[in-house]
Amino acid sequence: MAERASALSANYPRGRLGPADMDSGASLSEVRNLSLLQIAAWPDTLAEVGAGLAAQLGISAPPGACEAAFTERGSLLRVEPLKWWLIDGDIAAVAAAFADAGRAVTLDQSQSRTRVRIGGPRAAELLNRHLPLDLREASFPVGRLANTGFHHAGVTLWRHEQGYDLLLPRGFALSLWELLMAAGEQFGAEVV
Repeated sequence: MAERASALSANYPRGRLGPADMDSGASLSEVRNLSLLQIAAWPDTLAEVGAGLAAQLGISAPPGACEAAFTERGSLLRVEPLKWWLIDGDIAAVAAAFADAGRAVTLDQSQSRTRVRIGGPRAAELLNRHLPLDLREASFPVGRLANTGFHHAGVTLWRHEQGYDLLLPRGFALSLWELLMAAGEQFGAEVV
């Protein structure tokens, strides 16, 4: 299988953004080789498909609306009422488990998105320069996700122990990345 070229390779300047004497308050990085499988169920198969996904990942129950579950077998995000995204899991095994078209439909979307990680103590503040979300801990704890708009493009944001991951549409990834870097200059962000 051919290695996918990064959508951000045209502008990925590693190092500090902003003044050199400023403490870094955030970090920006691309998480390469995204593996993303969409699993869509119907209303009458939703519970069965959710239970099957939970079993595949070794969790007690699938994540609820706007939630994510993280295991060593992958991350499961509930992105819509009838859809989940499996990230960094064995997408071939999960797709095979749901190959029966009567229960769910799977679609490999690995090539459709670019995954950007924003970390550091001021990550939420940096993101709030562009995203209309309340990212305070009480409103957006670890395991929470949201589909939202970023400069007129639909994106998915989720929070985990390392910070926040943004799934950007591949066609908009470079321009959105450049906006994140420009905002990152205010925080002495580090591109890693």
